[in-house]
Amino acid sequence: MKRQKTSLILLEVFAALLLLVVFFPFFLVIVNAAKSISDILTNPIGFQGVSFAKFFSNIKEILQSTDVKYLNSFINSTIITTFSLLAIGTFSGMAAWVLVRTKTKYSSLIFLLFISGMVIPFQIVMLPLVRFMESITAFTGIPLRDTYWGVVLVYIGFGSPLSIFMFHGFIKSVPIDIEEAAIIDGCTKPQVFFKIVLPILKPIFVTLLVLNGMWIWNDYLLPLLVISKNGNVRTLPLAVANLAGSFVKQWDLILTSVLLTAIPVIILFLFAQKHIIKGMTSGAIK
Repeated sequence: MKRQKTSLILLEVFAALLLLVVFFPFFLVIVNAAKSISDILTNPIGFQGVSFAKFFSNIKEILQSTDVKYLNSFINSTIITTFSLLAIGTFSGMAAWVLVRTKTKYSSLIFLLFISGMVIPFQIVMLPLVRFMESITAFTGIPLRDTYWGVVLVYIGFGSPLSIFMFHGFIKSVPIDIEEAAIIDGCTKPQVFFKIVLPILKPIFVTLLVLNGMWIWNDYLLPLLVISKNGNVRTLPLAVANLAGSFVKQWDLILTSVLLTAIPVIILFLFAQKHIIKGMTSGAIK
């Protein structure tokens, strides 16, 4: 009993140390977002020079900056993230449901092809992807780069493999009798999915919304490739990067804008953490 208690104390100490390591970068962002550049360079870890007046001054300067265009970039990130999440969640859920309920010799192969996208690094396909988008535009005349829906299409492709994988495992635990009863009552296939299956998928659906949402909201490399010319479609990570010039880096504005960019994701996580935990454990419990 004494050994078990000692082990628990050691685990708690280790967890506390791990929390400090994980939280330390965020601590630096919070503290230095309320400092001037000179105070940041002099003492980046301490509280010397921290001022709420400086913090609000940094926010005001960011909102008025023509380099950042924060409000415009915030709206762009919100539009791209919202439509990408809705499309990924809906289409992945439908695909996983069909693959689970349709037993053919090709369903397992198609499922493996979908999840194979999880093991392909984005860096391998990013340049062929850009050339492919340019080829489609040249062939059809439909612009894909520097547009909202072009970015959303790319996010659907890269976000679907993990979503289909998680939906697939969850749907297998859902009794098929519920769907059969709905069909007997006169529901069509789309009605069965949207009225019966989709509400059951709410825990895992919210989990995937948060996981994919944090990835899309904070993503820098993919928007950098797809949105290279049109500044009106620029997302927040691209806008923040504009504050870091070749010779001058405005650390006070950079850290303040990073904090402002992170706040929506933090709020989303705090409100949805109950659903995230439920979604990650439901498939294993049932």
